[in-house]
Amino acid sequence: MTTLLKLLVWLLRIAVFIGLFGLAIKNSGPMELRFFLDQAWMAPTSVVILAVFAIGVAVGLTAALGVFLRPQRTPDREPR
Repeated sequence: MTTLLKLLVWLLRIAVFIGLFGLAIKNSGPMELRFFLDQAWMAPTSVVILAVFAIGVAVGLTAALGVFLRPQRTPDREPR
């Protein structure tokens, strides 16, 4: 039973990957990002989406860093 479930999960992963890959290929046209002081950056749409996703992951991990690095509490006394 578990092998069938693992197979179904992998088939779903492959289907999602193929769907997202096709979406990225269809949206590979150039995109112009305009910044302040008349600066612009030309890049494919999929690269811009990937960059925004990476920035979001970095911000999220930075926000959660305090929870990960918090020292563990030690009990004042041992339980009886």
